Amino acid sequence: MTKNNVKTKTPKLKVSKESQYKRYTRSKVGNFFYVLFLVAFGAFSVLPLVYCIVTSFKPLDELLVFPPRFFVIRPTVANYAALPGLLSNLRIPLSRYVFNSLFVTITSTLLYVFLATLAAFALCKSKIKGRKTFFLIVQFALLFNAYTLSIPRYLIYSWFGLIDTYLVMIIPHVASTMGVFLMKQYMEGAIPNALLEAARVDGAGAYRIFFQIAVPIVKPCLLTLILFGFREAWAITPQGTIFNESLKTLPTIMQQITAGGIARSGSAMAVTVIMMIPPILVYMISQSNIMESMSSAGIKE
Repeated sequence: MTKNNVKTKTPKLKVSKESQYKRYTRSKVGNFFYVLFLVAFGAFSVLPLVYCIVTSFKPLDELLVFPPRFFVIRPTVANYAALPGLLSNLRIPLSRYVFNSLFVTITSTLLYVFLATLAAFALCKSKIKGRKTFFLIVQFALLFNAYTLSIPRYLIYSWFGLIDTYLVMIIPHVASTMGVFLMKQYMEGAIPNALLEAARVDGAGAYRIFFQIAVPIVKPCLLTLILFGFREAWAITPQGTIFNESLKTLPTIMQQITAGGIARSGSAMAVTVIMMIPPILVYMISQSNIMESMSSAGIKE
């Protein structure tokens, strides 16, 4: 047998997993600057919240000092203790304003989430004609803000006799198109068409497919819409549409306290902190689902 016929095997070099891992990762210096940037950016984003909380505990002499200080030297709860006295002079009980805020917020949020999910499912997974045109209209509706629509809305409310009713605060929030856009983008990547076709073959109707298949899958996006809807509805302050004092919401009354001048700036900050607590609690409950829905909203099947 000649040497040409002999097949020699070259040994393969084995690469350890540690070397493979190090090859595709950043250096320690890069990781340090990356984390440092995130920490600095996060701290800068939290500064307004920290300043609001700190200012709510400042006494009057520290509020009037110049140049103003960021931190408090002698913290006090006098700003919070003064709120019951300021609210006791109201003609309508405070419980009525709290009820109005809770009723408007819960009702509008539930209707907003339900209608946005239903419309997104129809635009994304149905076979109706012109759904692309409808979705294009939804995208154009995102270009208009509340200020450009205030006069047309007021004319519509007057025509239908909705002035001084709860509907004047609920309907505009329910008709927001942001929820339809976000839910449709999420459904396109989260709900496979094969799953819906299999359900139809098994005899499931449209409503059963929607409630038992689609809704459980899009639960993370539902919680995201609940957070956005709750935040916007909780801060509703109707301008020029609610004149009956018994129909006004809690933010409207809190604005009257904050308009008391620099002497009430401490109480105004205390009011702001109290108004921020419910949205923050809702966000803490649905935080993980919000991250998931945001990361999946642009992924398509």
